[in-house]
Amino acid sequence: MIKYCFLILVALMVSGKLYAQEELTFEQAIMLGLENNYDIKIALQDKELTEIDKKIGLGALLPSLDATYGRTSSTEDVEQQFVNENQPRNIDNAKSTGENFNLNAIYGFRYDAVVAMKRLGKLSEIGELQAKVVIENTVAAISDAYYRLVLELERYEVLNETLELSQDRLDIAQAQYELGGASKTEFLAAQVDYNADLSQVVSQEQVIQNARINLNELMAMESNTEFLINDTIIVNDGLQLDDLMSQAFDQNKMLLINQRQENVAYLQLKEIQAQRLPVLTLDGSYRQTVSNSDAGFLIQNKRKGYNFGATLGINIFSGFTLNRRIQRAKVEQEAQAYVMDQYEVQLRSDLHRAYNVYDNSKRRLEIERENYKVVEENTDIAFDRFKSGLTSYLEFRDAQVNRLEAESRLINAIFSIKVAEVELLRLAGGIYYNSNDDEMIN
Repeated sequence: MIKYCFLILVALMVSGKLYAQEELTFEQAIMLGLENNYDIKIALQDKELTEIDKKIGLGALLPSLDATYGRTSSTEDVEQQFVNENQPRNIDNAKSTGENFNLNAIYGFRYDAVVAMKRLGKLSEIGELQAKVVIENTVAAISDAYYRLVLELERYEVLNETLELSQDRLDIAQAQYELGGASKTEFLAAQVDYNADLSQVVSQEQVIQNARINLNELMAMESNTEFLINDTIIVNDGLQLDDLMSQAFDQNKMLLINQRQENVAYLQLKEIQAQRLPVLTLDGSYRQTVSNSDAGFLIQNKRKGYNFGATLGINIFSGFTLNRRIQRAKVEQEAQAYVMDQYEVQLRSDLHRAYNVYDNSKRRLEIERENYKVVEENTDIAFDRFKSGLTSYLEFRDAQVNRLEAESRLINAIFSIKVAEVELLRLAGGIYYNSNDDEMIN
């Protein structure tokens, strides 16, 4: 049994860019994608926004403190008439000043604010899980793109082997024709088959280039970046459905998100219901004032002191708005419970579908391996017989085509297993991208 641990280490950063024809390993492709992929960068920013929202919500649980300072100054001509004086008193350019300093503290205890803080905490967890979903999906996409490129490169080698056989056949047919041992028809048929095989090689080069572009896009690199791939597709044929199913219901990120969203709907209902409860507001202030005047009996006045108070309030009637909001929150909570149930059914179905592909591909792989041995031996025999003139070019071409098809089916079976393996691990929450993932997510 071939065992392959799908554990991707990202503790070390890839330094520098890939230059032309530099070798690219699977681990390097994953690391470059995690470092450069814009979907991941956007997801991490969205996660940061949920953290900021959580911190903003914390302000509702803390007191507010305001300070004000004011100063006034005036100059006036004053005429004052006092009861004990016969003549008015005139004061030119009488100055007056005033200063005041206020420090006010208010704390309002609302139970709905406490519940809201819990709800924001769940939303923050959802933001973190959503970022992990994007990372897992990106890792899965890079895995598929990387192994697709490996597949196309192996297919290219197969087509080149076929082209070499066609070249050998063409050389033999040409020699036989020139020596008079074969008709021109056989020589032209060999030329046509060679050209057809050459055309497939050229077309495969375009397929490989597009596969490179797709991989470069996921790694956020220039589309024309060239690199060597000397990797092979190693499959894990030991995955078990029961183990994957159990793991998925513990670690699948979308399932965890739906669980958090169900909690959010519950807390949202409690938050609205809490608005029926009384609100306690505590307030206190410190005030200091100073006023001076050149006119009047009071030429200076100073005051300073503290004030304390408490208010208890409750909403009695709000036009049934609160009742309707509570009804709406209950409906949303029930709907979210259905969403949770629906995703559990979908998760089971997705796992079964992916495992069916995985299991069927394993069976196909065993068949194709045995078949390829037979086809390879048959092609060698047919080629030897063709060189000896014991078989026609049509029989050799049939053996050649059968070998090409057998090799292609064998490669496709391996790739199909790998794609299903990646999908199973993604659904089971088993794609690990870094043992130090707190640096990236938290």
